[in-house]
Amino acid sequence: MGLLDERDRWSGKVFTGEWTRTGGAAASTEPATGDELGQVGTATADDLARSAAAAAGKAQDWAHAGYRERAAVLRRAAALFEQHRDEIAGWLTREAGKTTTAVELELNLTLDELHEAASLASAPWGTLLPTTQPDRTSIARRVPFGVVAVIAPWNFPLILAMRSVAPALATGNAVVLKPASDTAICCGVVIARLFEEAGLPPGVLHMLPGKGSELGNAVAEDPHIDMISFTGSTPVGRELAKAAAGGFKKFVSELGGNNAFVVLADADVPAAAAAGAFGSFVHQGQVCMAVGRHLVAEKIADAYVEELTRIADGLRVGDPREDVDLGPVINSSQAEHIESVVERSAKAGAKVVAGGRRDDLFVRPTVLAGVTPDMPAFTEEIFGPVAVVTTFTDDDEAVRLANATPYGLVAGVHSGSAARARAVGDRLHAGMVHVNDQTVNDETIAPFGGIGDSGGSSRFGSFVNLDEFTRWQWVTVRDEQSRPQL
Repeated sequence: MGLLDERDRWSGKVFTGEWTRTGGAAASTEPATGDELGQVGTATADDLARSAAAAAGKAQDWAHAGYRERAAVLRRAAALFEQHRDEIAGWLTREAGKTTTAVELELNLTLDELHEAASLASAPWGTLLPTTQPDRTSIARRVPFGVVAVIAPWNFPLILAMRSVAPALATGNAVVLKPASDTAICCGVVIARLFEEAGLPPGVLHMLPGKGSELGNAVAEDPHIDMISFTGSTPVGRELAKAAAGGFKKFVSELGGNNAFVVLADADVPAAAAAGAFGSFVHQGQVCMAVGRHLVAEKIADAYVEELTRIADGLRVGDPREDVDLGPVINSSQAEHIESVVERSAKAGAKVVAGGRRDDLFVRPTVLAGVTPDMPAFTEEIFGPVAVVTTFTDDDEAVRLANATPYGLVAGVHSGSAARARAVGDRLHAGMVHVNDQTVNDETIAPFGGIGDSGGSSRFGSFVNLDEFTRWQWVTVRDEQSRPQL
């Protein structure tokens, strides 16, 4: 039987350790067809308060569970994930509009995250410190926060939730997960069912879908929630961070990006264009790491645009259940935003050399040439299949253009000389830099995150997850009670 086959178990419900009905439910629809895929429960602020309090009541017992127990739950969840891989892939295809390439990328990363988290459960807890008191033992140790709230987006719903849910559980925290409403089944229901079947003690994980800002604000303000891990837009992240600061909660975020892909004059044009096209068009450009701006040396710009256009024109757009390269964007709001940026930039003088049109949610891969730094396509995060090309005269200008953004997630540099590309990359303001590669790179064993408006200094990844999902505690122990004198 499939993981989600028993629809009566989860349909129209939230997960609090068991599946329960709340005051409402919402339909999840398939962006390619508009068909209803299922119903999910919709939680309110009161539901969140009850779940957060219940999670806080379970957190200590879970923190004190042995590392073998925590690791075993995560390993069982990984085994279940592999067992139901094809079923989960189907939900990602239909609910998130993913083609095979994007689905496989997400499935592989999610499985890796579960395996890495299982090993994190047995990581060293701390350090024995020197002390000025010879009869005292001094220890710096890591302890869980308590309750971690995870707010996940719709674009890569499984991995961008699991990269926080799994390490938070591994390090002894209880978790309240709020999946994006557009992908509440393939993210929230799938994760809740995985850990339910894996034997996670009831109440350690709660899954509460909800639309609008009410639930997010409740997460930020709830006194039982000790840490928030948020992935989403920069404006929403900024407001949540302010609200969380009022309660002195730890706030970890991965936000937007307007990522630069620098193609130097000595680059192999076909290779660079292939990498640039992948970075702009994979999963319809709905990727935080997508190439936002192709910065190309004037000397090779015409050849680069020609090759990029050839690739774009050859890509197939349609229902991702068929043999296509691009599926639909997630909803009409996103499609309208993409269309608006292209139209406003064209009116400002940019040239649409490929695409530039859509059929409902199906947006053709688009190439904009002649884009200048004052145009919307250069300054805004598009989050759609649009390749924006701006030229530069020398490496110094390339660096200035690349850094002309408040974002700082990832950057790529292509050159016939790796040393030259490294020299340029070393000057770029980004949390991640890839030389002679595309920007959409992620490995669960690497520190992932940006700077500036892309999330400050937050990081995700196996060995840095210990830093993010635990806090330091100083402990001293004397064999006998001390008798200090004033």
